[in-house]
Amino acid sequence: MRAIILAAGQGTRLRPLTDDRPKCMVELEGKPLLEHQLEVLRGAGIEDIHVVGGYRADWLQRPDITLHINERFDQTNMVATLFAAESIMDGGEDLIIAYGDIVYEPPVLNALLECDAPVCLTVDRAWRRYWEARMDDPLADAETLKLTDGNRVTELGKKPTSYEDIQGQYMGLLKVRADLVPQLPAVWRAMDRDATYDGKDYDNMYMTSFLQHLIDSGWEARAAFVENGWAEVDSEADLAAAKDFWAPS
Repeated sequence: MRAIILAAGQGTRLRPLTDDRPKCMVELEGKPLLEHQLEVLRGAGIEDIHVVGGYRADWLQRPDITLHINERFDQTNMVATLFAAESIMDGGEDLIIAYGDIVYEPPVLNALLECDAPVCLTVDRAWRRYWEARMDDPLADAETLKLTDGNRVTELGKKPTSYEDIQGQYMGLLKVRADLVPQLPAVWRAMDRDATYDGKDYDNMYMTSFLQHLIDSGWEARAAFVENGWAEVDSEADLAAAKDFWAPS
């Protein structure tokens, strides 16, 4: 098993905490977000861990990870950051892809590891309680996630019109089966560079837009269900809310 943590962004909504460091190095419960992720991954026996940095990547130099750099971090978004680590997408192992601004408990990772679909997305079915603690209008921030056949994901990342459009919330943690990993770069490169994807151009598309493209292209994606046990940190308010929904390992 191999893992990539995407940590190139500038974390502008967390300033001034990110004035001098990448978002994943902001501390929560006494440790950087990145350190919490590394502990859970290693606790599951995953040692082949890669981090893609960009903004203030000097903070990410450490002997226990392999660091890749998105040199265009200030002009691109998370999908381009993922493919800055294309060199390791050889298909030898299943690949975990994690956003750099999340933390999660071991049972959350275990749910993902137990999923054996071609693409597995970690989905929080109790998301609404967490979103209500973070913001006044959860519907304004949440994204659609629609399922069929129990846990097959057919749509994600769109703007919901009602809570019925949200059968769970994708939390920024996924797994791609080993035999499909080498196909990822080619799929990305074959996408129309002149098109827009959920309002963003090719270089700045959201990860959910890329995942939706995979689904629309016939890739099977399944939800690995959890109920809380994780947090994402987009703002200082999120740092305060995290302690009620996630506990450090």
